[in-house]
Amino acid sequence: MIEKVMEVNMKGLSSLTRLLCVGAAAGGLAVGLGLDRLHAHEEPDAGSEAHYRLFIGDHADGVVRAVEVEDGSSAGTFRIDQSPALTPSLSGRTVFAVQGDAGKVAVIGTGISLEDHGDHSDLKVEAARLLPTVISGAKPAHVVEGSGTIAVFDDGTGDLALFPEKQLLEGGFEPRLMKPGAAHHGLAAPMGSHVVVSVPHADPQEPRVGLKVIDKDGNQVGEVANCPGVHGQAQSARTFAFGCRDGIVIATPGRGSEPPVLEHVSTSGLGEGYVSTLKGGTAMQFFLGNYGPNAVVIIEPGAGESFRKIDLPTRRVDFALDPAKARNAYILTEDGRMHLLDILSGRIEKSVRVTEPYSMDGHWRDPRPRLAVAGGHVAVTDPLKGLVRLVSTETLEEERTIPVEGKPYTIVAVGGSGAVH
Repeated sequence: MIEKVMEVNMKGLSSLTRLLCVGAAAGGLAVGLGLDRLHAHEEPDAGSEAHYRLFIGDHADGVVRAVEVEDGSSAGTFRIDQSPALTPSLSGRTVFAVQGDAGKVAVIGTGISLEDHGDHSDLKVEAARLLPTVISGAKPAHVVEGSGTIAVFDDGTGDLALFPEKQLLEGGFEPRLMKPGAAHHGLAAPMGSHVVVSVPHADPQEPRVGLKVIDKDGNQVGEVANCPGVHGQAQSARTFAFGCRDGIVIATPGRGSEPPVLEHVSTSGLGEGYVSTLKGGTAMQFFLGNYGPNAVVIIEPGAGESFRKIDLPTRRVDFALDPAKARNAYILTEDGRMHLLDILSGRIEKSVRVTEPYSMDGHWRDPRPRLAVAGGHVAVTDPLKGLVRLVSTETLEEERTIPVEGKPYTIVAVGGSGAVH
């Protein structure tokens, strides 16, 4: 438009804890599962170099600013039509600046890439640039990547554009267009040669009703999986999770060319609330979702107890996963405190004040902080102060700030470590 194994007593541990114990006993878990090598930032070895870059959308103006984490210097300012939602590609080579009301998705080449050579990765750092391709539509919204394909869903028409990232970077943009259904606030997730796509209600004023699988020709395969009000998705390993008003739907890949399998899992035992935003783990297969305004939920597909709900001291503003420290999640609440959640234990291990309070009263688009993990820092936008705060992933203490013009709001981080030749 993700040799010898010592015996470990695992009785009573969660499946995630068991997974980590086995990995550690076998010599340690590798960070990432090949889904996001660029974000799987380990401490650089001798002879390697690390580089991280932030892309920050302004709350009021149509501008995205790129900033170097190392020294806070500008890596580029990119003028677009309106304040964007930002989504990075899995490779980290591109960032999508979605401007739904303007009917456009701008694409920024981040200038950072890692080429995998098995035993090491080569890091290449270039200038960031606004790419010439602009994806247009009536109201483009969700950008989702899977199986080497990027999908842009157009809420205004219900249409879908599918393409590989290299078409944006190398030119020759020729997306495959599909019309899976009527216009609605929807989403689509590529899985192999199939796509999982949301299903609208017959009444356009009513929320989405579920999810379906379509093949490469747009034909529905199998039955619709009920998922009232479907909203939010994430990928962990090759599995997708989707939020519903009454639970989640897990989409697991089919064998060979077979279609993915959709399974609804109820959250009725968790009390009032539902999942509408999801993040996917990298080195371990799990999802972290919101659950009402005052809680998050750890989701372990296939576990005996799929959900662990963690109540928060006050309302949640934003949350992020650490792709390198696989057990760490960071949650910012409206009192300005950041909380370190241990995914394995399900406990909040540390809480530190990092900003002034930001009330969740008011419109959901009001300027509030957003989080992104960049190496050993959680980058926190502070719109009312005109700052990005760099908070240590170890201590949660602020190490330094980066002044940013305007009202820094949405944020993504790209980068990693690799050999520099």
